[in-house]
Amino acid sequence: MNKGLKVAIGAAAAAAAGAAYHFLLRPWHVSWGSTPEERDRKMPLDELVEKPNYATNRAVTINAPAEKIWPWLVQMGELPRGGFYTYTWVERVLGMRTENAATILNEFQHLKPGDRLDRDGNLTVKALVPNRFIVLGPPAGTPSGDATWAIELTPVDEVSTRLISRVRARIAPNVRGTFWRAILDPGQFVMERKWLLGVKARAEGQIGKAAAAMLDELVQPVQDKVEPADSPDQVPAEAKAEYDPVEV
Repeated sequence: MNKGLKVAIGAAAAAAAGAAYHFLLRPWHVSWGSTPEERDRKMPLDELVEKPNYATNRAVTINAPAEKIWPWLVQMGELPRGGFYTYTWVERVLGMRTENAATILNEFQHLKPGDRLDRDGNLTVKALVPNRFIVLGPPAGTPSGDATWAIELTPVDEVSTRLISRVRARIAPNVRGTFWRAILDPGQFVMERKWLLGVKARAEGQIGKAAAAMLDELVQPVQDKVEPADSPDQVPAEAKAEYDPVEV
């Protein structure tokens, strides 16, 4: 086989792999666990990023009421806060200081707009309503682009809740933005799926302190033990679209 033919075959294989990712794998992972209704409806502060060039909607059903889930959400953040319930070794490689809590931290149960969950301020609280939603994001005008991370709790019934996560971003169309988007696309899915299932495990009381420390350091994700429920009767027929957020 001559060199030109090898190059042509390699290029064709790369193109096929890229097409498979774009048309098959990516649509699955950017909407993991969410329903069409959840993806289509308005969420808090969507208007801050009107025309995103990067957007994801992911969700999980938690067998607990919103009041039991909320404490795990408001204490999230870099040390001394409770971590993000995902892969700490990845966060540490990125320069973050995190340790995932396995218990409720009473000293971090009061969150307000303007609070920062990370040292760099990329996860600053933009709005929240207790037991309903939190919207996080960097300050307006950040060089890498505007973004919001909306975390919403939608009751299914008296004993279960949908935890819905939406990311909307307008990433700068430059070399730096293109580089970070290439990393963000698959990386965010891996980290966010672990986060969703980490919150689920904690809120449902399925993970103790020793188990949390062990699972959070393993490459084998917790979703193998706690998969999200996706039966139709566990997803709300209609979701609320009106909010009265507290904004900064």
